[in-house]
Amino acid sequence: MKFKVKPVPIRTDRSSVIMSQEEAQELGVLVGDRVKLVFGKKSVIADVQIATGLIERNEVGIDRTIVEYLEIEEGNEVDIYPVSKPASVEFIRKKMDGQKLTKDEIYAIVKDTVKNALNEIELSAFVLSNYFYGMDPDEIEWTTRAMIETGERLSFERGIVVDKHSIGGVPGNKISLIVVPIIAASGLLIPKTASRAITSASGTADTMETLADVNLSVDEIKEITERVGGVIAWGGATNIAPADDKIIRVEYPLAIDPKPQLLASVMAKKGAIGAKYVVIDIPVGAGSKVATVEKGRELANDFVELGRRLGLNITCTLTYGGQPVGRTIGPALEAQEALKALENAKPPKSLVEKALGVAGTLLEMTGVTTNGVEHAKKVLESGKALEKFKEIVEAQGGNPDISSTNVPVGDKTYQVKSPIDGAIAQINNKRLVKVARAAGAPKDKGAGIMLYKKGGQHVKVGDILFEIYAEKEWKLSQAIELATREPPIVVSGMILERYPSYRFI
Repeated sequence: MKFKVKPVPIRTDRSSVIMSQEEAQELGVLVGDRVKLVFGKKSVIADVQIATGLIERNEVGIDRTIVEYLEIEEGNEVDIYPVSKPASVEFIRKKMDGQKLTKDEIYAIVKDTVKNALNEIELSAFVLSNYFYGMDPDEIEWTTRAMIETGERLSFERGIVVDKHSIGGVPGNKISLIVVPIIAASGLLIPKTASRAITSASGTADTMETLADVNLSVDEIKEITERVGGVIAWGGATNIAPADDKIIRVEYPLAIDPKPQLLASVMAKKGAIGAKYVVIDIPVGAGSKVATVEKGRELANDFVELGRRLGLNITCTLTYGGQPVGRTIGPALEAQEALKALENAKPPKSLVEKALGVAGTLLEMTGVTTNGVEHAKKVLESGKALEKFKEIVEAQGGNPDISSTNVPVGDKTYQVKSPIDGAIAQINNKRLVKVARAAGAPKDKGAGIMLYKKGGQHVKVGDILFEIYAEKEWKLSQAIELATREPPIVVSGMILERYPSYRFI
């Protein structure tokens, strides 16, 4: 059928066409079905959407993605035909029945994900089937390899390439800003591609972005790494393992992170950048993704086995995830704290200890030293790590003269104080993140939380527990209201509760 084009001023991840109910019925399609648009020598596959009142008879609304690709204008005529779903939809249905997929079937699903041939419902079905039924080691390996092969890859002509990655789940984990310069200053190459926050208050890329440009291409990542030894860039600005970003988008509203996707996501990005030695940080504890050490060991074993299959040398570090790393949550505040560690300006011990432990593990894995922590400590305390970090910042377009004293943070603040004498009985990671996000993080780089007290510390009535930072008054008010309704830090005296609660007179 022929339709007159009506451009619609929207842009979507998947190409869409908008039809009236009557035209869709005549064409024989429903919402979510696929159609092929042909204009001249170009064609594109798009999803069908139905609208009432917006589109007239013999008209079709098309989004900006299609307009730009077909180079089409309003009033032009386009041919539209129904097309069948890709074969990968049947493979997803097979997985939904709990069956094992073949290598070719998994490759087809990943390739169609990258090509946007699968819609969000179909991709969500794939994620959920992996959540409920899992994948065996073969399927996870094939998924990882398919993710690597459908994207850009890095290769280096010289040096030993290493990397580190945290599975997330603990706020304030800004150690990459310390680990990367320590490793680079030790003569290794570390092209760190990092993520932005999805449910957290700041991803590593968000934190680094307060100091330098993180939207680097693969060629820029390679050039900077070879020149200064390291980089901290946003992986989403590249085409490295592109299927992963599309899968993450459907995981977010479902609030799940199936183990097969977690393993493939991490390892695909490490394999694609050419890393041969990788440390995986697995935070464990209440409020983190992995609740117990036993579960952490199971996951570590899965990472090591997958690494063996892919030819990567993997070591996992199980770290404490029951409370934030350091005392800051939010992009600028975390950048400020990381700089304090590099400057040796009395940073939190938990932050330095974790950073040295991860960096030291990498140094031992590569044979640089037999005492990794001590070597990393010397690099940090000598100022070499700070010097190298400034080189990395400058190479990424930032100000090399940056210091912890001139990182701008939100100027709207509120202090939450202890209502009683006692001790910190509980720190709720998820609530801290919710408050920091309510204050504006990570979009507002200066928003977040500064912790004054951590678990087990004694406090007196009126002592500051934490301080909220925001860039806008209304967001500060929103964060205060949330912190009051859902306290992220619980102070308890020796008497936890009285039962019965009535008083004797």
